[in-house]
Amino acid sequence: MQTYTYVSKGKFELTEKPKPVIMHERDAIVKVTLASICSSDLHIKHGSVPRAVPGITVGHEMVGIVEEVGDAVTHVKPGDRVTVNVETFCGECYFCKKGYVNNCTDQNGGWALGCRIDGGQAEYVRVPFADQGLNKIPDEVTDRQALFVGDVLATGYWATRISEITEDDTVLIIGAGPTGICTLLCVMLKHPKHIIMCEKDEERIHFINEHYPDVLTISPEECETFVKNTSDHGGADVVLEVAGAESTFRLAWECARPNAIVTVVALYDKAQSLPLPDMYGKNLIFKTGGVDGCDCEETLKLIAEGKINTEPLITHTYPLSKIEEAYDLFENKRDGVIKVAVEC
Repeated sequence: MQTYTYVSKGKFELTEKPKPVIMHERDAIVKVTLASICSSDLHIKHGSVPRAVPGITVGHEMVGIVEEVGDAVTHVKPGDRVTVNVETFCGECYFCKKGYVNNCTDQNGGWALGCRIDGGQAEYVRVPFADQGLNKIPDEVTDRQALFVGDVLATGYWATRISEITEDDTVLIIGAGPTGICTLLCVMLKHPKHIIMCEKDEERIHFINEHYPDVLTISPEECETFVKNTSDHGGADVVLEVAGAESTFRLAWECARPNAIVTVVALYDKAQSLPLPDMYGKNLIFKTGGVDGCDCEETLKLIAEGKINTEPLITHTYPLSKIEEAYDLFENKRDGVIKVAVEC
């Protein structure tokens, strides 16, 4: 089968590999129908993910059809259309039982697909712990509607859930990329008083204004003043940092009111520091870390009910045979790209 493979730092290639097989009774083999490219794939390409294993098939955002299951799999069966979770988790360890599935203690736990084991930018993928990692797609939901359930939408839903948003709040989201927009869609379910999106890219600002006209938009240079003037208490009640730059990390806490929640969703290329003397007295609550992708069944239900629609994020579609062109478009942010769907 064809796979898009991490060869070495800075180099991905479309290569041939054998079709995966069941290796454990809890595995499933999924025929990938649609995959996508994520910024985390680019982090692997550029060497920012040390745990990524050269030689693995990349890709961790996909949907498909179950082709084969191990003897212990009971949640899905051959023929089921499914989303694939970005995280691999056993469902049995302390962290899984608490809902902290990103911290699963199994050797394959956490982000494994497309990082430490072969992922889904391929014709087929082996999914460990299939009962946990696969969710059946409702009949009324298309593959394109479900494509982001296992990764960027899971991230946005998780980030919103832990941010304790109320209807009285002014919420600032920094970054209007794919994860930022998925975060926005989930924040909108909470009906806060104001939602402000901070973004420097004019095409992304246009996308937000076109699709979500009630959302306020602002550039990073004007963000702090705008937020303080728009909010009731001198800053945002909740800030979600989804951009992942040193400047946006600082902007997040600068725009927060005292005693606000700052939820850091972004993945950074380098370490960030907390300048505690500068923020002394703000008494901020920081919530950070990788997504706990255990709400996929709930988000699929919300999609089926018409309450979440991520399909507008798919601005371009390519066949797997042209995935290198898709990466070039996505990485260089050309032609107003938000997300790329790859037909496998």
